[in-house]
Amino acid sequence: MAEMDISAVLDHLPHRYPFLMIDRVRECEPGKRIVALKNVSANEPYFQGHFPNRPIMPGVLILEAMAQAAGILVFRTEGTRPDANSVYLYAGIDEARFKKPVIPGDLLELDVTLERNLRGIWKFGCIARVDGAMVAQAKILCSMRRIDAE
Repeated sequence: MAEMDISAVLDHLPHRYPFLMIDRVRECEPGKRIVALKNVSANEPYFQGHFPNRPIMPGVLILEAMAQAAGILVFRTEGTRPDANSVYLYAGIDEARFKKPVIPGDLLELDVTLERNLRGIWKFGCIARVDGAMVAQAKILCSMRRIDAE
């Protein structure tokens, strides 16, 4: 159940600012589960337009944070790291529900459980919480694809 600081997160994700959605990993049990954290800051660029008078984290970015946490879990499970010859992609999103808005100052906790890996398609059950209360949930499917080096 290893914790990961931002340096370890950057080693396990190809994403970078402004699209990096994971700041820390609280727990990671390869092959089973990860609990990752996103500090939601008023300085996030999307808050200028979503919405100027009532900033709310877009639901699609909560889903992206779930997928990034799942990505770390995949890399830790396989004992690999991202490289220039592969890309980690969504294969599907099911049963996405948004219960409460996520606003600047919130600490978004992403609890992601591996449900199965079948022929390179990974399925995860995801719950996002703020202060212990569920704010969103979804089932996501992701896949690693090799890309041709240029």
